[in-house]
Amino acid sequence: MALLEATNICMQFGGLRAVDNFNLSIDEHELVGLIGPNGAGKTTVFNMLTGVYAPTEGNIKIDGVSVVGKKPYEIVRIGAARTFQNIRLFKDLTVLDNIKIAYHHELKYSTLEGILRLPRYWADEKKAHKACLDFLKIFDMEDYAETLAKNLPYGKQRKLEIARALATKPKILMLDEPAAGMNPQETHELMETIGLIRKQFDIAILLIEHDMHLVMGICERIAVLDYGKIIAVGTPEETRNNPDVIRVYLGE
Repeated sequence: MALLEATNICMQFGGLRAVDNFNLSIDEHELVGLIGPNGAGKTTVFNMLTGVYAPTEGNIKIDGVSVVGKKPYEIVRIGAARTFQNIRLFKDLTVLDNIKIAYHHELKYSTLEGILRLPRYWADEKKAHKACLDFLKIFDMEDYAETLAKNLPYGKQRKLEIARALATKPKILMLDEPAAGMNPQETHELMETIGLIRKQFDIAILLIEHDMHLVMGICERIAVLDYGKIIAVGTPEETRNNPDVIRVYLGE
């Protein structure tokens, strides 16, 4: 059984069919890219997979559970986390607090125990503090723990958003154009980060990206979307040489 399975999903906005009979399955630990021209419907697909939109047709299963109609936070609990094309951090909170917010599912103390600062509150908070610092160490960001998120360099803000998503302990991580706005050095570091994530967390990854060097360099399979429809699915080599992909996206 696939970890993620989207079957004939469609998204209709009035008279516009933004996504039309989209089908994609992703196995455990697989790294899949989703590419296509601007306006092809890639982010709309992400929004359906993560509960921002409910598809007008079709079904989506994550780890065997249908997520159609579920709220984004419910889908996170099932095992899917995402980042956004435009970085969405709690910019006036510290780097460490951004991670702690995502880690709240591990806190077991009650509201009353928190108000009264009872022993379980202190024990859980101490455990969360250590665990979130460990997340930052994986990304070489422990020195920024007390830095406000808005004061981080752009590339590290991207890393923080990915680290925060991972703190929810997902089975599949969805990255929406993580290299957007990055210089070549930051993009190279991002490729290394994604490789580290696969090795360290042993999860599946679905990646939307326009940087073909990044996509071709790390993805095992690539799906190509055009006007809301899948026109090709294959290995990087197959995708690179597909006439339809060359015509609509890669160019001669």
